[in-house]
Amino acid sequence: MEAYTGFAQVYDTFMDNVPYDEWVEYLHGLLAEHGVNDGLILELGCGTGNVTRRLRDLGYDMIGLDSSAEMLELAREKEVFENDTLKSPILYINQDMREFELYGTVGAVVSICDSMNYITKREDLLETFKLVNNYLDPEGVFIFDLNTHYKYKNILSNNVFAEDREDCSFIWTNYYDKDEKINEYDISLFVRIDNEEEIFERFREVHYQKAYEIEEIIDLIEEAGMDFVAVYDAFTHNPPTDTSERVYFVAREKYQPGKSYIDNH
Repeated sequence: MEAYTGFAQVYDTFMDNVPYDEWVEYLHGLLAEHGVNDGLILELGCGTGNVTRRLRDLGYDMIGLDSSAEMLELAREKEVFENDTLKSPILYINQDMREFELYGTVGAVVSICDSMNYITKREDLLETFKLVNNYLDPEGVFIFDLNTHYKYKNILSNNVFAEDREDCSFIWTNYYDKDEKINEYDISLFVRIDNEEEIFERFREVHYQKAYEIEEIIDLIEEAGMDFVAVYDAFTHNPPTDTSERVYFVAREKYQPGKSYIDNH
């Protein structure tokens, strides 16, 4: 599952077209709709903290968790650069979401930008959901998105994307196995390391993501001990369609009297 090593240093450059403000506005709306207006939130797969910081600025206390130390280093550098003592600090944790540990429970867990698609085995996704359930407050909320089978098959599959910037460029080749529902991203990066001599260093990374069917995710949510609440075509409150490229799931911790919860103190 290791990824975003060489890519980490140019991640924000190539993601500058992502409308993070709009994404977070939608996510914030879902949180508020389900009673999470403040308190402690964990973001799984936080990357360089683009969503984490925006949620913090909306008044939440944030924990950002990611398996890439390189991505988290950039996230922490942004915190130092902001140097705003009026904002609560963000706790960044370098852990694998399939086996993460916290010191207490949280009011909500969120994961967007298709981080959950990186978990390519059903049993690992179930374990992640069980951990989420374990660390949620009673009736806490879990919100996450997923890329769909339609997107991998019809948008990404067997396509090549390339982009050339002044200091970096990439070539991104996709292959989608429709039977295994695994998308392979082969990414070649060229990053300028010497401005005067125009010397570039090449990095190569291979990433894998898996498409899950909606019914399968609902089964996993319930098997992990949570209640399935809703699934939406991304950035709407409409049900998914056959051509949805991204979907959002909302689940809730199923409060059980007598259940032992992690101490949040």
